[in-house]
Amino acid sequence: MTKDQKVVAIQEIKDLLQDAKVVYVADLDGLNAAKSSDFRRQAFKQNIKVKVVKNTLLQKAMEQIEGVDYSEMFQTFKGNSALMVAETANGPAKLIKDFRKKEEKPALKSAFVQETFYVGDNNLDALVSIKSREEMIGEIIGLLQSPIQRVVSALQNKSETGEAKAEETAAPAVEETPAEAAPEAPAAESTEETPSAE
Repeated sequence: MTKDQKVVAIQEIKDLLQDAKVVYVADLDGLNAAKSSDFRRQAFKQNIKVKVVKNTLLQKAMEQIEGVDYSEMFQTFKGNSALMVAETANGPAKLIKDFRKKEEKPALKSAFVQETFYVGDNNLDALVSIKSREEMIGEIIGLLQSPIQRVVSALQNKSETGEAKAEETAAPAVEETPAEAAPEAPAAESTEETPSAE
């Protein structure tokens, strides 16, 4: 690789990393061409960019990115490396885990997710369980809606209970009126009878 080619390759990596919030470096070594292209195809469907890179060029590109110190990841840059950049925090981890149901690789080397570094394949499960931004927003909205729904539900129950009580109190009053009228009627008859007896 000529010096100019290296400069171009570093720039391509920098373009991928610029403003990236989710960066994984994986080991695809051992995947044949067909399996490797299948992995890339699945990544593409999930909006994950995958680029096989030379470790030295990846490190140089990362050193030139402002705002993030990727040096914690450098120790993992050995052998075959594939750079994975995504929007969803756990997307690449899920992809790797799903792919490993049939294959031994890819293996996670390191990752930079939500301003935290994860070094080593043993962090894969932790990365899979990270909630995506959308999932977190959904949960927050659910939590915010929950008290509102309780208030609305309580108000509805209260108005229904109030209506039911109003009906209950109205119903006995109607029943009592004829019952009270009935005893008065014989009394009226007895008063009428008295004058007629005279």
